[in-house]
Amino acid sequence: MSNPTDPATGPHLSERAHARADDVHAADDDRFTEPGAVAEPHAPLDGLLVERVEAWIADDVDDVDRDELRGLLELARSTPDDLRATVRANTARAELVDRFAATLQFGTAGLRGEMAAGPNRMNRAVVRRAAAGLGGYLSQVLPAEAARVVVGYDARHRSRDFAIDTAGVLTAAGHDALVLPGPLPTPVLAFAVRHLRADAGVMVTASHNPPADNGYKVYLGGRVVEGSGQGAQIVPPFDAEIAAQIAAIGPVSEIPVATDGWTTLGDDLLRAYLDAVHRLWDGSDDRTLRIATTPLHGVGGPVLARVLAEAHFPDVAVVDEQAAADPDFPTVDFPNPEEKGAIDLALALAQDWGADLVIANDPDADRCAVAVYDPRGGSYRGKETAQAQGWRMLHGDEVGALLGEEAARRAEGTGGVLASSVVSSRLLGRVAAAHGLRHATTLTGFKWIARTEDLVFGYEEALGYCVDPESVRDKDGLSAALVIAQLAQRLKAEGSSLVAELDAIARRYGLYLTDQVSARFEDLSEIDDTMVRLRETPPATVAGAAVTSTADLADGYEGLPPTDGVLWLCADSTRVIVRPSGTEPKVKAYLEVVVPVGEDDDDEQVARARWVARQRLDDVAKDVRAALGLS
Repeated sequence: MSNPTDPATGPHLSERAHARADDVHAADDDRFTEPGAVAEPHAPLDGLLVERVEAWIADDVDDVDRDELRGLLELARSTPDDLRATVRANTARAELVDRFAATLQFGTAGLRGEMAAGPNRMNRAVVRRAAAGLGGYLSQVLPAEAARVVVGYDARHRSRDFAIDTAGVLTAAGHDALVLPGPLPTPVLAFAVRHLRADAGVMVTASHNPPADNGYKVYLGGRVVEGSGQGAQIVPPFDAEIAAQIAAIGPVSEIPVATDGWTTLGDDLLRAYLDAVHRLWDGSDDRTLRIATTPLHGVGGPVLARVLAEAHFPDVAVVDEQAAADPDFPTVDFPNPEEKGAIDLALALAQDWGADLVIANDPDADRCAVAVYDPRGGSYRGKETAQAQGWRMLHGDEVGALLGEEAARRAEGTGGVLASSVVSSRLLGRVAAAHGLRHATTLTGFKWIARTEDLVFGYEEALGYCVDPESVRDKDGLSAALVIAQLAQRLKAEGSSLVAELDAIARRYGLYLTDQVSARFEDLSEIDDTMVRLRETPPATVAGAAVTSTADLADGYEGLPPTDGVLWLCADSTRVIVRPSGTEPKVKAYLEVVVPVGEDDDDEQVARARWVARQRLDDVAKDVRAALGLS
């Protein structure tokens, strides 16, 4: 049973649900703003919905979840006697309708959603069903054999509950479950799948989602998947085969669950991961780089500190307010380094402390954000800030170019492959060609990038980098942090910087500048409507340049499997790709402009090219926002 006072299991869910209803005030609702307006009439609950809710309550395995649903059902059934009571009852009814309108679907990203009771939420019943389906799938592909499954979890509310439930279900099904020794980063779990030759891995995390969410990621390896996909997240048809097993599970209360019998791994597993990362050490102990870090209230802080210390970086400072794991992420609106304001505290620390580099990991540390001092980028906006002084976060494509160039130099002549997702910059292809390497474009997501044969380095623009595919077949924000820190140190010793290196890359290959525009939707049907509209009526021009080519990614594009998205290419090499997010209720547009730069151009000429590219990119963003209905 979950303990409502235990930070590992989270706040009492019924209290949270009732708070939603309590927070609805007539003054905040436009139905009550006009004189004489009245509350929407309270309608009786649909009988079928009541039956489904009561059946769920009877079958649920968590006392807190059962109590929450009972409370919501009672409130939704109540007969209101005033306006406030009517609003609360209607809110409870809408909440029940949403929770039982669908079932949280298992796909290539596993499961992810808000934590609460009901089939359309993340809870112990849903997790046990998923674990039983995974166990059934493993029994099917490894008949009469016990599968080895590694289970990891982060520090979010209820993560440990979900992990232990998973271990209990798999153990009862005859499999060998190995649980990580505590809340640890996702890359440690991905490493463990390969290191222990596990047949599967489960990571309980919602990565950078809001505090109310949690998730369930599945990896396959060992005897189940061979080759480059060993230890990577699932792709079709594995997701559908596991989902079919989940769908065949009967009542959750009848799923056998062991209370012991699994193995809790020791600290030697983390030591093995650290040893693997340390193999990326460049051998230098002459370190003058000052690094400011933040784990954004996640589980990466202590591990990153050890990674940097073991590579002889002594001057590392962490943002105190964000250093400890905290599932409520109290200092940020969204614990995603890409979100506006998320790394402001780290930038302020860097400015005050005189740091050379900022490294920010998302809460499960599979992503790595990098910020630098760029004297060309300072802008005063009414108050003194680190950004005003010139600190800025590098775009994921900029970090991808820096790490890609480093990887290509090391791998030159090996015939290896640099890989990036279709929405990432086209620059990596130029880098690969210049070093005699191959380049692969994949669908979005590391489940695809990691499967690239002969992979040397892979990245996606959303701050995900794989610098050591032999150890971790997934994005790893900790090993990437080490490589970028070593690069920054080497450049500093040469009297250069990451900013200057980006200019050098522009001189070699041209200036590729990227950005993103996104639209968040409360009504998920609007996402489909938006994509339909963009397919039917693409723009004729973008930022004044003619759209010369359009492609529907759902039909497949340049050999890629079909995926939901549209692509526009313009006469001036501008590219726009629009697709729904796979993890958030957003439509995202990925923008790229290309501006020629000469090999012998001086700093002023490169700066001018950057200004031209930025202006063009801003014009592209303006037109794309209009196309998305944001202006």
